[in-house]
Amino acid sequence: MSASDPNSAIYVTDTPKEIKNKVNRYAFSGGQDSIELHRKLGANLDVDVPIKYLNFFLEDDDELERIKTEYKEGRMLTGEVKQRLIKVLSGMVARHQRARAQVTDEVHNLLDLSPYIRKDNEESQMVDVFMAARPLPKMFG
Repeated sequence: MSASDPNSAIYVTDTPKEIKNKVNRYAFSGGQDSIELHRKLGANLDVDVPIKYLNFFLEDDDELERIKTEYKEGRMLTGEVKQRLIKVLSGMVARHQRARAQVTDEVHNLLDLSPYIRKDNEESQMVDVFMAARPLPKMFG
């Protein structure tokens, strides 16, 4: 992934339209060049990027195995696999965006570490303070 290429990854700030565009245009497929050939030979799952993503993000293991089997045997097409991935990623990103929108200045201030850092050696102390055990703020209850 390259920070200079915004199409090289799915970001938690992406819109559903951006996710759809990135998956459809840039996610390399292991499917064949034509529908006829794909139905005959099936997909190469070893190089298929949407399958790699679904391995990580699809929570239903039975559905994942069904998709892999159908796709590998040519009964499921690349577009169908990509559509499922778009749905999974869009839902996950939307949940993150909703949760992030609920982070208020009050919650942000609860996580502020600056009162614990002395000014004489800020960098190393910041790491030490961040890694130290401390009580969790009462953010969720």
